[in-house]
Amino acid sequence: MNFDLKEILTASMILFAVIDIVGSIPIIIDLRKKVGHIQSEKASIVAAILMILFLFVGKEILNLIGIDVNSFAVAGAFIIFFLALEMILGIQLYKDDEPETAAVVPLAFPLIAGAGTMTSILSLRAEYQPINIVIAIVINIIFVYIVLKSSGKIEKVLGKQGINVIRKIFGVILLAIAVKLFATNIKGLF
Repeated sequence: MNFDLKEILTASMILFAVIDIVGSIPIIIDLRKKVGHIQSEKASIVAAILMILFLFVGKEILNLIGIDVNSFAVAGAFIIFFLALEMILGIQLYKDDEPETAAVVPLAFPLIAGAGTMTSILSLRAEYQPINIVIAIVINIIFVYIVLKSSGKIEKVLGKQGINVIRKIFGVILLAIAVKLFATNIKGLF
């Protein structure tokens, strides 16, 4: 086990930007208004389990269907790139059905542990030690739990404009990460 603070911090930042729980506050608030109570604990635990499982068995699943990690990481770079464009430009490229309940399904998956998060986890696996990624996942899940529990207070403090600014900043960071991920893994394909 090689603990590396730099890897933990970088992986934490990448996951924080991809999960974008702060940018999801408006969605969480809408869910709370529509269905009442949000199961913050359950959603956080299920999302953590999904992410950690995918970290360890995601590569095997890819191998089973004949895809190598470099190919998946390059594909992930494209997904992260488009997520970043959504955040920066304020557009919606990926459209999902509106959830009917605030149970595990709309929160844990796909809001917290969605396609972008899973792609990022496997992409991180190509570059970082698994223990550092697990620590980064746990750090992010703790933050996700805090945000889910206090989304109403956060909305009041930041306001709509504050949330938009944070979303755009993390969009630019994600864009840079997508470019780096693409450049690093494209070499492995040739």
